[in-house]
Amino acid sequence: MDSNSNTHGENGRHADGPSPKKPKPSSLPITAAEIRSEFAHHDPAVARLNNGSFGSCPSSVFAAQAKWQLLFLRQPDHFYFNLLQPSLLRSRLIVKDLINADDVDEVSLVDNATTAAAIVLQQISWAFSQGSFSKGDAVVMLHYAYGSVKKSINAYVSRAGGHVIEVPLPFPVSSADDIINEFRKALALGKSNGRRVRLAVIDHITSMPSVVIPVKELTRICREECVEQVFVDAAHAIGNVEVDVKDIGADFYTSNLHKWLFCPPGVAFLYSRKCPASANLHHPVVSDRYGRGLPLESGWIGTRDYSAQLVVPSAVDFVNRFEGGIDGIQKSNHVKVVEMGKMLAESWGTFLGSPPEMGCSMIMVGMPGGLGVSSCDDALNLRTHLRDRFQVEVPIYYNPPKDHVDQAEDSGSLVTGYARISHQVYNVEGDYHMLRDAINMLVQDGFTCRMLSSS
Repeated sequence: MDSNSNTHGENGRHADGPSPKKPKPSSLPITAAEIRSEFAHHDPAVARLNNGSFGSCPSSVFAAQAKWQLLFLRQPDHFYFNLLQPSLLRSRLIVKDLINADDVDEVSLVDNATTAAAIVLQQISWAFSQGSFSKGDAVVMLHYAYGSVKKSINAYVSRAGGHVIEVPLPFPVSSADDIINEFRKALALGKSNGRRVRLAVIDHITSMPSVVIPVKELTRICREECVEQVFVDAAHAIGNVEVDVKDIGADFYTSNLHKWLFCPPGVAFLYSRKCPASANLHHPVVSDRYGRGLPLESGWIGTRDYSAQLVVPSAVDFVNRFEGGIDGIQKSNHVKVVEMGKMLAESWGTFLGSPPEMGCSMIMVGMPGGLGVSSCDDALNLRTHLRDRFQVEVPIYYNPPKDHVDQAEDSGSLVTGYARISHQVYNVEGDYHMLRDAINMLVQDGFTCRMLSSS
């Protein structure tokens, strides 16, 4: 770590700038009209049920971003020498408080969770290459890990001699115990034949299908089973579910700020608990800050637009205009997405993909079997059809029939397609009615996904 990176002066000031006061929710909650104004740039014709993929940035926050961009363009040298690092520090201090970290030096800002995963996996790869880990030692990840993270694990770990084990997860899922039991089996497999499990990569919220994973319990199991490092990929978490990194207890934890905390893309944080492995974390883009600690390395990776990382205070100001602040938004979104999910399931004669308590601001809803979703291509084609014909934006997940399911079963009752619906503060019930009515119309018209593939 840089000698100045953890130096605090008098009156609560940090050596690189003032420490912000912990934000408090506004005493005058934002109105429905103000919310509409903040998101007036959204296409009004589209039912936007996919906040999970790209997030949403209110106009007040991207106006603040534009001011930062102009400050750089107006006088780049002044910006670089006098503004950038103190302002990044302010953002890191806010994140530190939001996630209940002990020290700001445990928090680095990067462009997205995929970059954070590369930082963690890079030091794992070095440990295999340098002989600190034995060839064949295991890395455990969930089967539903995000695609780019799975590829990163293979790129960094498999090529270096590590053995990758995927935890098969049931879906639909009925309880957290289903996940815990499968995770224990995977750890036992990883420790077989005298191997050691060097790293467990655990999602806090899986992307597709979307399920809240019992990360605290899985981390505790890792400690009991002597797993060397635990990395939680929580790309969807902050602003969506409660995040307390000390309570979770993982070594590394990352989450995007542009998905559910209203920042513009792209900005994420990487929390690294003070432990021996943290000293080996380095940004893959090497600059003259190399060796001064990951927070400073990440704070300068060459000339680029850092404004998304600088508007964290503005995003939190926006959040605190809502009753209850971040907690209030999370609870309201969860209640509403469950309500809308149940409404869709009832209309379609299907069910939710998980119990409500394993959902967040996203939930999976089974789609009518008559749609004939029989492949990932079908799911993507149906999603495109809903966008192009009905102006509905929603991800579709293909869940293959299980081996024990009779393939001769009436295809009209076999649920293989699931809609992942999101709820964010800008959504209204009419958005979900558009999806409901579009699917009902397709079913009534005798539509199947084969019609799209044949065309």
